[in-house]
Amino acid sequence: MYILNSGFWTLSSSIHSEIEVVAVALQPENLDNNIEKLEEKRNNTATSIPHGCEIDSNNNVTKTLSERQLEYLLSNLLKYGVLIASTVVFLGGVLYLIHHGTEPVKYQVFRGEPSQFRSPAGVINAVFSGSRRGIIQMGLLLLIATPIMRVIISLLAFLWRREFIYVAVTSLVLASLTYSLVGAYY
Repeated sequence: MYILNSGFWTLSSSIHSEIEVVAVALQPENLDNNIEKLEEKRNNTATSIPHGCEIDSNNNVTKTLSERQLEYLLSNLLKYGVLIASTVVFLGGVLYLIHHGTEPVKYQVFRGEPSQFRSPAGVINAVFSGSRRGIIQMGLLLLIATPIMRVIISLLAFLWRREFIYVAVTSLVLASLTYSLVGAYY
């Protein structure tokens, strides 16, 4: 007869089957041989590291001096580029509020951006003419130019190191950034 026992169907029978236990002993392999193979494999992979990277005492790959200098240059470019752009936007905003802060805002009619602020050349001309909105727009252009400069420096570094796969990828990134910045104006 079948009975339900915690979600499983079991066959209940008065005949008990005998259970036979078999023990199998496995022979251990030669452990010294495996350790030697691992040491050889580790030594072979350590010698195939490109560009003269160094290995420290914990067997970690460290970067070369030129790689560390490039990282330092790129990180400082991003850090100071954002700081300079933020400062220019803040300065332009303060000057704009000093001059136009008390004027009432008219939200009844939508006014788009003036034509002089729709291109990088127009923004530069507005800054030289003393426009406060032009200073704010110049700060935003500097903010956009910061990662573009990072890509250009990376492209030059990859060319110098002759890593042509990275040159191709970085060139595609630079082309798309350039097109997105100036392609809409022409």
